Amino acid sequence: MFGESQKRRFVVPISYLSEPLFQDLLSQAEEQFGFDHPMGGLTIPCKEDVFVDLTSRLRS
Repeated sequence: MFGESQKRRFVVPISYLSEPLFQDLLSQAEEQFGFDHPMGGLTIPCKEDVFVDLTSRLRS
């Protein structure tokens, strides 16, 4: 989830989990927020535009 006042959800392909850049984001998320979320979501500690840029690079 992203955003400061309003959160947005993104669904990413499972193949991203093996990408080093995405693994770095997951490590940061774990350090900052942990992985125990009651709603099943995961909060990523970066700005939305940075995340969109990263996922577009992974798609290429």
